[in-house]
Amino acid sequence: MIRRMITSSCVAGLLLGAAGQAMAHFGMVIPSDNIVTQQKKSVELSLSFSHPFELIGMDLTKPEKFYVIKDGKKTDLLASLKETKVMGHKAWQTNYRVKRPGVYHFAMEPKPYWEPAEDLSIIHYTKTIIAAFGADEGWDEPMGLPTEIVPMLRPFGNYAGNSFSGKVLMNGQPVPHAEVEVELYNQDGSLQAPSDYHITQVIKADANGIFTFTCSRGGWWGFSALNEANYTLKNPQGEAKAVELGAVLWIYLNEYQAK
Repeated sequence: MIRRMITSSCVAGLLLGAAGQAMAHFGMVIPSDNIVTQQKKSVELSLSFSHPFELIGMDLTKPEKFYVIKDGKKTDLLASLKETKVMGHKAWQTNYRVKRPGVYHFAMEPKPYWEPAEDLSIIHYTKTIIAAFGADEGWDEPMGLPTEIVPMLRPFGNYAGNSFSGKVLMNGQPVPHAEVEVELYNQDGSLQAPSDYHITQVIKADANGIFTFTCSRGGWWGFSALNEANYTLKNPQGEAKAVELGAVLWIYLNEYQAK
């Protein structure tokens, strides 16, 4: 289910680039830090819907749900969201103050996004994981989302060049041979892909839904496993259409630092 078509919201990018460019949508939940210390106890989280490498944004309607889970306890954060702009388009942000040690799982469930170019609706269940005050237990626990990627490499405290492994789940069960799209968030716009194929990289999971990908440089990396839902939603004309469910996970890798 790789996207090979440019959406209407990306017309400007199409005029500037080559026709037929391969770009993938990604739900994005990007914190200011993925490790919280005593020196900085608050984290700003940015929620958007974008093409992260090409830095082409799309408007994100206020999500259906946004919450954090720590030690099995779920806290609703939807009311804390404030409208902002990411890549020039409507997005959302909040500031979360961490009070106790632990591993914090943040998840966004957006409202369905109708994509006319693909004749379907898109729902990306998007998550990221933050560690606080030295705690590192529970990072490999599922959040119970309809579909999600469960990390098999601790998703914080990693270096550029590490290989990330994850397991794709749908309704709590592994998805054999799931296709996973991968993009680096080209946050400062300093990088250029050598070809269209390099923008969104693709890997297949094994029979147990497990995949491994080596992240070549530091920064935020997004992993998106796409599967078709077993239900339909109506398009703007009232017709029943397929629904693409995305399991999206964002992790951060640091560069080595000199003394």
